[in-house]
Amino acid sequence: MYVELKDVTRENFDAIITLEVAESQRDYVASNLYSIAESSVHPTYRPRAIYCDGEVVGFLMYESFDHDGRPPAYNIFRLMVDRHQQGRGIGHKAMRCVVDEIRAKGPFERIAICYVPTNQVARDFYASLGFTETGLDEETGEVIAEIRG
Repeated sequence: MYVELKDVTRENFDAIITLEVAESQRDYVASNLYSIAESSVHPTYRPRAIYCDGEVVGFLMYESFDHDGRPPAYNIFRLMVDRHQQGRGIGHKAMRCVVDEIRAKGPFERIAICYVPTNQVARDFYASLGFTETGLDEETGEVIAEIRG
């Protein structure tokens, strides 16, 4: 199984916006259509199509923050794998791809993600990728976990 990230283009747009998460996950992630629209008005957002063996199977998005003379910080805030492709390890490989993509850009301060404190699956998933919990987001109450650069 070969997983890679690619730009969102006219050629893969329709495939991306028709992907769906499982019914039980719909309240946890914005639609891909909304996310792509959002990225068009936020120049720091980086939408990425997730491909598995040449087929569009998911979507993720991250953003970068520049800090006065310090290395940039990144926030991964969207990740979804189509409901028909879940349980195959694609999400894990896609997260490895995005962390590698960020590392390839050069030094960074941190890569952060957030999740609901009661979501043990997310906690275990991100910990397996090297994310360490650093606190709670005061606005959302979500757990913040980071990889430090």
